[in-house]
Amino acid sequence: MSSQTQEQQYLQAFDQYSDDLFRHCYFRVSDRERALDLVQDTFTKVWDYIAQGGTIDQFRPFLYRTLNNLIIDEYRKKKMTSLDALLEEETVTEGSFQDLQTGGLKELEGKLDATRFVSELDAMPPQYRQMVVMRYFDELTPKEIAAITGESENVISVRIHRGLEWLRKNARY
Repeated sequence: MSSQTQEQQYLQAFDQYSDDLFRHCYFRVSDRERALDLVQDTFTKVWDYIAQGGTIDQFRPFLYRTLNNLIIDEYRKKKMTSLDALLEEETVTEGSFQDLQTGGLKELEGKLDATRFVSELDAMPPQYRQMVVMRYFDELTPKEIAAITGESENVISVRIHRGLEWLRKNARY
């Protein structure tokens, strides 16, 4: 494949997948600026790979695999603060009390439900959590997840199923 064709595919992949990669990364690292940096690093690494003569058959799985490796490196560098610690640090201000009185109660309930769900995901065994997030948040097919993780499609499907079963059995709300 010519380098010009790879460059065109790279640019098309950037336009098509950058928002999805950001969402995936932001969900995993919970820091907007860090997620932006990691997505930028992903595209830089992929560009370097192409510039060195590498060819990519399917950009989406290649990009997700590169991003996931960078996220793993990020976790290794810095231990993340738990969700419980973040919730304990938040304080109720006078403005937030007024927001509750003026109809912000529904928004707060939605945030609490999302927080509970994220807490449930945090408690899920990691091999299931990653598959459930990639399948239902990133909307990747089991085949694409298999290409990203290097596992068989059957293993991915089983882990997704077991992750959903775990959520059904262990959901606290």
